[in-house]
Amino acid sequence: MNESQRVRRCFYKALYPSLRIVWPVLSLLISAIIGLGLVISYLEAWKLLEGVYFAFVTGLTVGYGDFVPKHPVSRVIAVIISFTGILMTAIFAAVSVRALEEAVKEKPLPES
Repeated sequence: MNESQRVRRCFYKALYPSLRIVWPVLSLLISAIIGLGLVISYLEAWKLLEGVYFAFVTGLTVGYGDFVPKHPVSRVIAVIISFTGILMTAIFAAVSVRALEEAVKEKPLPES
């Protein structure tokens, strides 16, 4: 097994337990995004899946612009969705960086 395969394997071994720890928070954030997307779909008279799609596109800060909320309440909810998505992404990035640190730290690199 070469060095990159070893680091990748160690990364996944470190990532799984960390995700299990933060999973309640991540699942709450995902549920909030879905729930708020359903609220926006009701307020804007969109189909349910269109509202959920809008929520995830907004939450992941992609923002295609194919669905745009018109009602003021929907726009406020869209801002809440975007902050929730940024928080979710930050938590996942922090857990991933921690797992990568553990994977690299497991075996010291040879000195030249």
